[in-house]
Amino acid sequence: MSDHAAANPAFGRADLSNCEREQIHLAGSIQPNGALLLLREPDLVVVQSSANAGSFLGCRDGVIGASLADLGGDLEPLVRSHAHERLDAIPAAVRCRVDGLDAALDGTLHRPAGGGLILELEIAGPASDLSGPVCDALSRISASNSLDALCGEAAAIFKELAGYDRVMVYRFDEDGHGEVLAERREAHLEAYLGNRYPASDIPQMARRLYMRNRVRVLVDVAYAPVPLTPALSPISGAELDMSLCCLRSMSPIHIQYLKNMGVSATLVASLLVGGRLWGLIACHHYSARQSPYQTRVACELLAEAVSTRIAALESFAQSYAELSVRRLEQRMVEAVSTNGDWEGALFDDTQAMQSLKAGGIALLRDGEAVTAGEVPGTQQLREIAAWLDAQPRAPVHATASLPSEDPKFAALTEVAAGLIAAPISAAPGEYLIWFRPERVRTLTWGGNPFKAVEIGDDPSQLSPRQSFAKWYQVVEGTCDPWSDCDKSTARLIGESVADVIQQFRSVRVLIAKQQLEQIKAAVRHCDQPVVIVTAAGEILQTNAAFDGLVPQDRAAATITDMLGLFSDPAEAGRQIEALREQGRPWRGEVLLDTADEDRRPFRIRADPVLSTPNQLLGFVFLFNDLRERKAADEARQRFQVEVLGRHRMLSLPLDTAQDLRYRDLLNSLLGNAQLAALEITENLDMARVPEMLESVQSSVSRTTELLEHLKWYANHIGPHQG
Repeated sequence: MSDHAAANPAFGRADLSNCEREQIHLAGSIQPNGALLLLREPDLVVVQSSANAGSFLGCRDGVIGASLADLGGDLEPLVRSHAHERLDAIPAAVRCRVDGLDAALDGTLHRPAGGGLILELEIAGPASDLSGPVCDALSRISASNSLDALCGEAAAIFKELAGYDRVMVYRFDEDGHGEVLAERREAHLEAYLGNRYPASDIPQMARRLYMRNRVRVLVDVAYAPVPLTPALSPISGAELDMSLCCLRSMSPIHIQYLKNMGVSATLVASLLVGGRLWGLIACHHYSARQSPYQTRVACELLAEAVSTRIAALESFAQSYAELSVRRLEQRMVEAVSTNGDWEGALFDDTQAMQSLKAGGIALLRDGEAVTAGEVPGTQQLREIAAWLDAQPRAPVHATASLPSEDPKFAALTEVAAGLIAAPISAAPGEYLIWFRPERVRTLTWGGNPFKAVEIGDDPSQLSPRQSFAKWYQVVEGTCDPWSDCDKSTARLIGESVADVIQQFRSVRVLIAKQQLEQIKAAVRHCDQPVVIVTAAGEILQTNAAFDGLVPQDRAAATITDMLGLFSDPAEAGRQIEALREQGRPWRGEVLLDTADEDRRPFRIRADPVLSTPNQLLGFVFLFNDLRERKAADEARQRFQVEVLGRHRMLSLPLDTAQDLRYRDLLNSLLGNAQLAALEITENLDMARVPEMLESVQSSVSRTTELLEHLKWYANHIGPHQG
């Protein structure tokens, strides 16, 4: 066996030591409740099929070598009508008929990597118009104002719509472990609400496929896989990529896992938030269950709406926290200008500590430590700062278990089981650190996740766990985990403190000349571009961050020389004149010519420094890079163009009553998306805005296409086709 094959085991050849890398997208077989055809283009001839395709379609001589036209009915013209589409993300849907088969067929069509068209066919379910239930579900999703309420509604909606015995909403934590946040179940079933499941239950390969194929269905855990014939695609010469196939066989390890749970059929919908797999809506049934195509489309559409609502709720929580951060920053700035005691504004008020639900907070700078609440001793704080210096540079460093990161801190768990730290300068040892004490807690797992397993050749020996009875783990030496909101809040407070410290240090440069060299060194370490100017207009000091911006041939000695860096020197001159003559601070947005780019946007903050009301010492200029904000603005514009384009669809002529209902549905979907976008753009963490808006925009596109699928069925399926 090659090293590659050992590292990436073929489908069905994995054991628990390497199932993370099992090539489950190359299954080479399907579930028997349908048939698969690989079509060559442009003649739409079948070159590969599932072994049951001939009998499924009533073709005694098989289907390999036959064209869709040979199969008769309306299959060929319907497939050809979609052949010009990309079909690489969302399959097209058709309801069709073939000669010799009484039942109508539901078909899905997509393009796999490697070429050709994959057509999957299933016996059509009963004709139905799902616009009413979907519209009601969207209203309930949009009205959910908390994560708990949303997850509860999602579980109830999927239970009503899909009809499975148990529905769970399942969220992944930062380590990949899952927790059941909401559940709806038949009364006789054991409750799984609150149970946790280890990350190993869902291998990384499966998680990646959940991001591409948003709804996966297993009809009967006892099915016999139907192989593809020939085994390799004649188009690519390789195994067929079945990533988007709804009929694709499932890993034998996963099948055994479900058998051990007593589950016979599943439907799983993905929840993607901000481009990551946030969680799953998992539906379990305890007997075989087929889910019609229309139901699966409705489930996918509603999962997208739930994901969009999660993004909105998370952004709302973030925005609320950031409002508190900005208020704290304002108090510190006011303190600098009045009595210089900005630390009092940070530590006398408990908001900086309470905003992260911390037990204590410490500011380490200039070799000193200022603290509030319960924190380690000064020497231990220095050791923690040295440990942080040795970690990879990041906007924040968070851990819920400091002893597991470094055992020498094990004695600190009463006050510092975990911490989150934001650097406040590039100098070593300078941090703002929040601490949380140990919280001993009991986690409820669905079975013992640490039980040893036996590895053998039979899939029945490969199960992660034979028992899923509740298993309780007492966790010690850790604090409550830091959320994404906590991390963003810590970063923002750290940035605000860094700005205030820089302003304070710059003032000291002008006031305390005898400490000039020491303070100038501190200013030089600042990541933010700074220019300190005397009252006479001479540049007293710039730091490395500013020097790195300026083209080498354009270094400035005076404030007048610096005007040439601005894209609008005349306006900059007027602002500086007002600053010097009238003492009027300069706040605004400027474009600077830089060494590495033609023009770069900055927010400028320039203030006069006075020793007495009438004695001007100089000026401090601080520059904040606005590229992240500009990228966020561009993302907002792209989002608006997308939404406006969708809104134009609402003005198209309405031919039927279904058109009106589906227009109302689209309007509801767009309203949900716009609400999410509003919450996201209120989020002051500009770096995440483009990614989050792109996620919502992608969801709008996907749900619109899914809605078109449902609308097509509602308009074109008559009673004779059911």
